[in-house]
Amino acid sequence: MEQKIHQGRNVKRFREMLNIKQEALAYDLGEEWNQKKISMLEQKDVIEDNLLKQISAVLKIPVEAFQNFDEEQAINIISNTFGDNACVGNPNSTFNFNPIEELKRLHEEKIVLFERMLKEKDEMMVRLEKLIGK
Repeated sequence: MEQKIHQGRNVKRFREMLNIKQEALAYDLGEEWNQKKISMLEQKDVIEDNLLKQISAVLKIPVEAFQNFDEEQAINIISNTFGDNACVGNPNSTFNFNPIEELKRLHEEKIVLFERMLKEKDEMMVRLEKLIGK
């Protein structure tokens, strides 16, 4: 049995995640919109593509998110991904990286960045000296 995606409910979820009130969304969609119309829109199973595009632009969320997001599927993925040693909320978490190695890598990146900045500074000094000498 294929479960249908409820686009209106997805609009509501994303709007709430962004902490945007129905009135604010209505205002951003234009003069013909109001809070009650947004409430009715969020109850619709399917929303017209052009309207979804407008909502997508206002909320800065891809249209596909409204068309494809399935909360039950997301919950299944999360529950199947996190086990007993998951990092989220578990003080006995097992980390799969060495913090010393991470610090060494970051330090090496910083050295490379400083060397590049010094080289650019030297090149800029040469160009400035040429300009002054002319």
